Amino acid sequence: MALTRRQKEVMDYLASFIEKHGYSPSYEEIAAGLGLASLATVHKHVQALEAKQYLRRNYNHSRSLEIGERYFAEEKARRPAPSEAVIPLLGRIAAGAPVEAIPNPESLHFSDFVGNENTFALQVRGESMIDDHICSGDFVLVEKSDSVKNGDIVVALVDGAEATLKRYYAEPDGRIRLQPANAAMEPIFVDPASLQIQGRVLAVMRKY
Repeated sequence: MALTRRQKEVMDYLASFIEKHGYSPSYEEIAAGLGLASLATVHKHVQALEAKQYLRRNYNHSRSLEIGERYFAEEKARRPAPSEAVIPLLGRIAAGAPVEAIPNPESLHFSDFVGNENTFALQVRGESMIDDHICSGDFVLVEKSDSVKNGDIVVALVDGAEATLKRYYAEPDGRIRLQPANAAMEPIFVDPASLQIQGRVLAVMRKY
């Protein structure tokens, strides 16, 4: 059974109050917050919402109202789905000799990155990855993960303090080699116990 307009207002008030304070409001606070004339009216709404499974009450505690899963499910369904981030791919162009850029019906989809709570961005500082075409000032999109394989470009935290962007390799002697992509720089060898992988690089972005 659907909520009435007033019942929806009660549920929204309860959800907002609990999110803000970490506990449910008293019946007096509900009445004051919604401009209800009496506590009897609050009781009536609470009983109706409990019967519809939007609320739960713990009868052994004060401030005992809990939001039911039905309310959260309906609120989630009510929100519009985020539009997919898509950019049309109009062709390909050479960076050497000129070639024709031919439009074709393809698109680049960014849904793998946008809206993924495990994806974050970092701005690169330094030249250690320039041979992999990752330059200082570029942005890397990183997927949170502690499971990586040899050759992955990773964000590595060394000794709990120093974060670095390098290629990951497990050495036969048990150490981890963090390999820069710069012929002028030496690799970093670390004990696995001193290393925490923050994530692996998914993509590189550059602004001009």
